[in-house]
Amino acid sequence: MDLLKKHYEKIILGAVLLVLVVVAAWLPMKIKGERSGLEQQANDIINKPSKPIAPLNISTQQMRFSRLATAGVVDLSTTNKALNPLQWQKATDGRLIKIQTGKETGPDALIVTNQRPLHLVITFDSVSTSDSGTRYVFYVEREAAAKPANRGRKAFISKKDEKNEVFVLRQVKGPPDAPTEVVLELVEGGELVSVAKEKPFKRVDGYTVDLRYPLENRPPWLNQRVGGALKFGGEDYIIVAISKTEVVVLAKSNQKKTPVPVPQ
Repeated sequence: MDLLKKHYEKIILGAVLLVLVVVAAWLPMKIKGERSGLEQQANDIINKPSKPIAPLNISTQQMRFSRLATAGVVDLSTTNKALNPLQWQKATDGRLIKIQTGKETGPDALIVTNQRPLHLVITFDSVSTSDSGTRYVFYVEREAAAKPANRGRKAFISKKDEKNEVFVLRQVKGPPDAPTEVVLELVEGGELVSVAKEKPFKRVDGYTVDLRYPLENRPPWLNQRVGGALKFGGEDYIIVAISKTEVVVLAKSNQKKTPVPVPQ
């Protein structure tokens, strides 16, 4: 005890010195560790991998560029009528017709209300045998004939290779007095067709149409054929062609042809 009392100051000083020595030895390691940690944090920030930049959405700009590449057209005459006055035409029933395209009147305004086919029908009727040879009886209907007298049912008596105004009898199949079938060559076009008693030949050779002009209070034209005359809108017209899909009319004043569609 006496020793402690005499030397406690030295003991305290020694302990303090020992602590200082430990701290002096530990401090460089601490500094080194802190420095290493700071360098690691700097490297993590500086060398951080970057994300790829998302592609830019330039669809709006591309759309605008495409619009600039197409020249704009300002219509000031047909629809907007900024320069030309809009025309109106009065129908016979008092209605006002707005003329926008130019097809609201005249032949473009014709309407086909009905269409009927015209047939060529050849029927093999019988066989006639006499001293002059064997002849064959046919009946022909030409609904599309230009002359009304030729449209009805007409009999033709023909022998082989004999020509009439409609056909030439080219071949007889089977017994001459009771053939199963005969082959005819049509005068118009040279087509070869087969005809039997139970199987007449039939084809469409034309059409008739019913027409109406809605801008005038007048009866419709019924059963019109090629060559039919029409008068409407103060003009004279002639039907020059009729097909399954259209009727063509010709204006006498300027020879202009106008197709009129047939509703399908």
